[in-house]
Amino acid sequence: MIRVLVIDDSAFMCRKMSDILNTCADIQVIGTARTGAQAIQKIIELKPNVVTLDLELPEIDGLTVLSYIMHEAPTPVVIVSAHAPPGSKNALKALELGAVDILAKPSGEISIDIDKLSKELIDKVKVANSKNVRHISSIINRIMRHSQPEKPTTDNFKKIIAIGASTGGPKAIKEILPYFPENIPAAFLIVQHMPPEFTKSMANRLNWVTKIEVKEAEEGDVVKSGRGYLAPGDYHMVVKKEGSDFVIHLNRDAPVHSVRPSVTVMMNSAAEAFGPRTVGVLLTGMGQDGVEGMRKIKEVGGKTLAEDESTCVVFGMPKTAIKEGIVDKVVPLSHMGIEIMKCIESL
Repeated sequence: MIRVLVIDDSAFMCRKMSDILNTCADIQVIGTARTGAQAIQKIIELKPNVVTLDLELPEIDGLTVLSYIMHEAPTPVVIVSAHAPPGSKNALKALELGAVDILAKPSGEISIDIDKLSKELIDKVKVANSKNVRHISSIINRIMRHSQPEKPTTDNFKKIIAIGASTGGPKAIKEILPYFPENIPAAFLIVQHMPPEFTKSMANRLNWVTKIEVKEAEEGDVVKSGRGYLAPGDYHMVVKKEGSDFVIHLNRDAPVHSVRPSVTVMMNSAAEAFGPRTVGVLLTGMGQDGVEGMRKIKEVGGKTLAEDESTCVVFGMPKTAIKEGIVDKVVPLSHMGIEIMKCIESL
């Protein structure tokens, strides 16, 4: 028996696809989910053999859910969506992330004529079930952590880690952040040169693989310890001391070093707000963005780290900062988390 979880934001589509699949004697629909967060929870609880996944989901988008499944709970996935026609960007991305196959809905998000694809849907689920994937890993603890209530707003943390990256940065950041405990007495400000349509998905992916909470920064966010704030694409991100809080502000001022968001803009504001309690980290990337920000952190007595050439995809931004003599330590990516923790403890 092929146990299937159907994921779609439409209750009608969940019911229709469930009815279609249940007509096959070899298939049993064991559950449905209508949001990304619900989908991840049910994958863990129900351990399906195959997942059908829509891409248009509330809370966590379908591609992010797919990425999470492939990394944390490998399960054959068939994309059933109106947003992934053959040859489209979404279709190619889904296959790149590990989807077994794709079925385009015939007439939009709510396809009342989905019955005409009944045989194709059943066949794709059967083929997906034959794929050799690992059994689901146990990640109940991570799911439970992300479902906990918000921490109290009162937060007396004193330190900030300001991270900047460009080319090769998403992979580097993903390697560093899982190192840190959720009770770390510091917060993270992160600037990654990236188009606006990608930063939210990146923040969501990071959030599911780290112990700290990561989000795409929003105007007025109060910075809290154990949290990471990723600058949204096309917006500079700054932090300011307002009363007893440190508050994030976003703006669309002119690009700096031809980029927005700018690492330097973020680091300058962090240095002004936190002074010697700032750790600047410059990772792989092309150009000079972040160099002046690292200089500012150094001037106020903070600590500065740069990624070593041996692990950089592009040794541009770190190289320039190192040549300027404003880096306290040059570190390969595999040791960066340890060095950041040492800096935090020494501040």
